Amino acid sequence: MKKVIACFALFLFFSGGVFGQGCSRFYPMKEGATLQYTNYDKKGKSEGMINYSISGVSEGAGITRATMNMSLKDKKGKEAYTSTYQIECTKNSVIIDYNSLVPDSMLEQMGNMEMEVTGTDIEVPNDLSIDQTLSDASVTIKMNMGGMNMTTEIFILNRKVEKKEVVSTPAGSFDCYVIYSDTQSSSMGIKRTFPSRIWLAEGIGMVKQETYQKNGSLMSLMELTAYSQ
Repeated sequence: MKKVIACFALFLFFSGGVFGQGCSRFYPMKEGATLQYTNYDKKGKSEGMINYSISGVSEGAGITRATMNMSLKDKKGKEAYTSTYQIECTKNSVIIDYNSLVPDSMLEQMGNMEMEVTGTDIEVPNDLSIDQTLSDASVTIKMNMGGMNMTTEIFILNRKVEKKEVVSTPAGSFDCYVIYSDTQSSSMGIKRTFPSRIWLAEGIGMVKQETYQKNGSLMSLMELTAYSQ
């Protein structure tokens, strides 16, 4: 579970200007929209890439739904895992499927092994403001590993909008909200906590995520390296 650090970055995507429906400022609802994230270790060495695309959008009963496809590649460029999950959008907030919280490291290690996943979806209000508190989220993953059952629990806690600032990545420079949270994981009797920050830009979505050790030292970095609308 060393790289549980990226456990909730999978749900963060670009949005804003790509919305014909105007239901959200931070998440995509346009078929064919894509983006690419690169993962780095604490020394800045690439550890893999995540590609996202939206394959379908539908509307009904005041809710817009998008199907998100994810492809995870390891540091050698080999596809390690693929997944699909849902995003729902209303005029007040975006709800992201808790399946997006499953850590990329676990996806890579488990390959196509069957997993039972339950949890609490992530909610992001359409209107963010400094010092705003956001709701918690969680996911529980149960796996059978050669006759041995393993359960992993992940909680995203203490979510709060800290400030606004400009951040630059290979994809450009963006005016962002900075959101802090604590990621708590429990697996095989081992409990860990990783503080984390994401930089969320209007019209783009997440452009950067940093995860830290408990002492505040950088543990990993994920940043937006390419996107298309």
